[in-house]
Amino acid sequence: MIARYTRPEMGRIWSEDNKYRTWLEVELAASEVLAEAGEVPAEAAQLLRQHARFDASRIAEIEREVKHDVVAFTTAVSESMAAAGHAEASRWLHYGLTSYDVVDTALALQAKQASELIAQGLARLESTLRERALEFRHAVHIGRTHGVHAEPITFGLKLALFHDEAARNRKRLAAAAEEIAVGKISSAVGNCARVSPALEERICARLGLKAAPISSQVISRDIHAHWLAVLALITALLEKIALEVRHLQRTEVREAEEAFTAGQKGSSIMPHKRNPVACEQICGLARVVRANVQAAMENIALWHERDISHSSVERVILPDSAILTDYLLERTTGLVRHMKVDTERMRRNLEMTRGLIFSGQVLNDLAAAGMLRETAYRVVQGHAMRCWEEGGDFRAAIEADPEIRAVLTAEQVAESFSLERQLRNVDAILARLGL
Repeated sequence: MIARYTRPEMGRIWSEDNKYRTWLEVELAASEVLAEAGEVPAEAAQLLRQHARFDASRIAEIEREVKHDVVAFTTAVSESMAAAGHAEASRWLHYGLTSYDVVDTALALQAKQASELIAQGLARLESTLRERALEFRHAVHIGRTHGVHAEPITFGLKLALFHDEAARNRKRLAAAAEEIAVGKISSAVGNCARVSPALEERICARLGLKAAPISSQVISRDIHAHWLAVLALITALLEKIALEVRHLQRTEVREAEEAFTAGQKGSSIMPHKRNPVACEQICGLARVVRANVQAAMENIALWHERDISHSSVERVILPDSAILTDYLLERTTGLVRHMKVDTERMRRNLEMTRGLIFSGQVLNDLAAAGMLRETAYRVVQGHAMRCWEEGGDFRAAIEADPEIRAVLTAEQVAESFSLERQLRNVDAILARLGL
């Protein structure tokens, strides 16, 4: 991933240096457990722990010759042992392991580290959405369906909906993070020919992982596809939030907008411009994470016990997706936290149709008072369409209709147009969410 979208802590997780450090930790944990089982000399395991080192540039140099990254890694580590005067101990490095025992187990550790950071970002977003939902719990807002005014809600309800989705994504991430935190030391085709299942479990436990109950040369890739799909769901929510702000920031609406900082410029030629650039970036980059899910799905089907068609793909999609999810979470949290909200504009927009948004309540009240629903719909829609096309006052038209006044009293008509009545259950909804 390009540096522009890489936050330092997440970037370190997916760095070459951390990858090799994690590989080495898998190698050392395996040596130590095998030493405890009497399959590796205890002194050799101790010397490996004390002196095994790696140099990323040397690994790259060796790989250019051998065309195999794990061989290059083990060769470079063995060289470090020889340089420390313990070449004999290096023969127990990678003992009983195949390449993907190391690579897949280390990948699980990296995914676990990344999941922890993403969970923290989700928690921050959830907290920010909660704060702003409570801040605007009673801020009157027009609900829109198909982009058209529908019925009243509050802006707090809109934010609470996002909060609820964030909470579901937190649970999904926790489940996917637990699922992907599995290692394997099961040999070249998954038959545990060199390391027993019991020792495999002990090695993985030492690393803070569970052992995959069964694997081929690799851990089944549905696990990784699931993890990446959860990241895509998270970024889909972030896009959903950003898209909403983009719509609300349109000049004709102007109910909410992303922060415009001192010194910021919106256009090279139009000084008046305040564009939703953060929102558009969030919407754009979410597409990348979503697209990566397709590649992850394609990685599930491999030839027999393994081919490497998934390997090159994962070098891109797993780091990039984790890095982008981390970045977009921080970006969206800042968007929500600093978002400018114009409650007065919200109310003016709600009132611009002069009562049309209460047509559904009038319809219900007429039916409840004894008018056939089909008749009520015809009468109410007739007034609504005339007001829509001619810009009239819908409430005045309802109040002046003798057919309606024969069924509803003046007080009942007033109640049909009550904003408080429409929004009387807002607090109950928020309470159901724990807000």
